[in-house]
Amino acid sequence: MIHFVGAGAGAPDLITLRGKKYLEEADVIIYAGSLVNPQLLDYKKEGCKVYNSAVMTLEEVLEVMEGAEKGGLTTVRLHTGDPCLYGAIREQMDVLEEKGFAYDSCPGVSSFCGAASALDLEYTLPDVSQSVIITRMAGRTPVPDRESIESFAAHKATMVIFLSTGMLEELSERLVAGGYQADTPAAIVYKATWEDQKTCVCTVGTLAETARKENITKTALMIIGDVVTHSHYDRSKLYHPEFTTEFREGSK
Repeated sequence: MIHFVGAGAGAPDLITLRGKKYLEEADVIIYAGSLVNPQLLDYKKEGCKVYNSAVMTLEEVLEVMEGAEKGGLTTVRLHTGDPCLYGAIREQMDVLEEKGFAYDSCPGVSSFCGAASALDLEYTLPDVSQSVIITRMAGRTPVPDRESIESFAAHKATMVIFLSTGMLEELSERLVAGGYQADTPAAIVYKATWEDQKTCVCTVGTLAETARKENITKTALMIIGDVVTHSHYDRSKLYHPEFTTEFREGSK
């Protein structure tokens, strides 16, 4: 059996109970060494074989999985955050299905959730933003034209931007071109929930300057929108004394 497991945002105690159990039971662990906290490997049992996929190709990863399956072993494919976001898991699953190997998925705490916790942030403030757009800049790997930064910026929703720390000047320009003001609140969260986590609140126009000043060049998320400063928002209707719900009658 092969378990795709979300390692969580970074801190080793943020892995799910199920994910920890799978790590403890695994005969083989293939982990994304460029991003997964190596402290999570402390959960492995004696004799477990560990492979770092940062130095492997897809074909090499699949070869290890196939060998483990033929040997009747249990494999954990340990991805950063939640594997459903930028995890490149579908291409692995498709091959496993072709070969008739069983697999399942165990969710994890995504780094965009970890970044919010680092800033004590709520992404969906009433009358500010009720939507979160998760995206990235096009780099060595493309992004569909219909998903441009400019087109998403036009919505003025909360934006969380992955995998773009090295392109912040261009990111700022494209956010402004899409409709954000240069003084729109923004934040950079480096290694959310890790021991060396760093948070920087700035503006759309000062993203690149802030990253240079703090020497942040990778492993960071950018958060864009007025929710960053939570300076104005409406009270939640759900807990208003005059609001009737299924469980409580509102007062007149």
